[in-house]
Amino acid sequence: MTKLCYDMIKFLDLEKINNRFRDEIDSRIKTILDKGWYLQGEENEIFAQNFAKFCGTKYCIGVANGLDAINLIIRAYGFKNGDEIIVPSNTYIATILAISENGCTPVLVEPDINTYNINPDLIEDKITPKTKAIIVVHLYGQAVQMDKIWEIAKKYNLKIIEDSAQAHGAGVNVGGELKKVGNLGDASAFSFYPGKNLGCMGDGGCVTTNDEELFKKVKAIANYGSDRKYHHIYKGVNSRLDEIQAAVLDVKLKYLDEDNKKRREISKYYRENIRNPKIILPKTYYENSHVWHVFTVRTDKRDEFQKYLTDNGIQTIIHYPTPPHKQGAYKEWNHLSYPISEEIHRTIISIPISPVMTKDEVEKVVEVINEY
Repeated sequence: MTKLCYDMIKFLDLEKINNRFRDEIDSRIKTILDKGWYLQGEENEIFAQNFAKFCGTKYCIGVANGLDAINLIIRAYGFKNGDEIIVPSNTYIATILAISENGCTPVLVEPDINTYNINPDLIEDKITPKTKAIIVVHLYGQAVQMDKIWEIAKKYNLKIIEDSAQAHGAGVNVGGELKKVGNLGDASAFSFYPGKNLGCMGDGGCVTTNDEELFKKVKAIANYGSDRKYHHIYKGVNSRLDEIQAAVLDVKLKYLDEDNKKRREISKYYRENIRNPKIILPKTYYENSHVWHVFTVRTDKRDEFQKYLTDNGIQTIIHYPTPPHKQGAYKEWNHLSYPISEEIHRTIISIPISPVMTKDEVEKVVEVINEY
């Protein structure tokens, strides 16, 4: 881990981000302590209702983390061993782990080199009689182009599962109105890991859906398979969002749109002012609804560039250095080639972006990069 100097521009200053809400969070936690109720209580119900409304869905279920959220959706659909689920080859490995955990077969599809999201034009060729679902990952804060995916899913009777872990508040334009992630498929998984645009103070996640049957099933499976106390209708698991995390999230949810707006402003400044031919800037199809969870650039000399930025007081992170098909967990795929994903993972690096960055910090990042 890079040792930060005193004037280092942090990749993400979580202390500064969360201190803005300190008084409100303290008040909500005090209420929880006074009530003495820590799981499956009023705070969970309040947050679930508010987040469902935010996404535009009927239902939301708080769970322990984002991986569990995907896992629970797949499990609730009852897919069988060997059923195939299409998933982008360029994603964090959690998306794929959830498929494997349920005995299903991940079928990797290459991304669009410009957006880093799954390329809709490549999906149909990967569909077989065993295909049951498409998982779309709204990577780095940009919603996937959904029009063609909706058509494919309808044509082949496939479920659409969203991995919305990096895209709280992002969306696509439908009929002149913004339709947010979490409401673009049959069900969606969210992570509330602390570094997310909407992050809690530990692990947390949720599932959103408009499907009442799926909602009830996920809620039961996540609570030991129980629909009521000591009555178990499924072989379930323990995956619950605790009351403190739900309260923290509910406080921060009120400010999410404004925080995302600030991220868009920083992104626009970066894209208009970084003018270094060695640096490839990200592209977007949804200028007004990309939420810029991270701002990624690409360069052929990434290690050299990262060291240069560190030496000049700018902290960076690589999202992600190794694609899933080259990980030891999936040795059976190591011989496969997904050249677009490999190119992205070889060259990509994320620079600071957050709602608490100052104008001077943003300008320094641009100045330093332009001098590289």
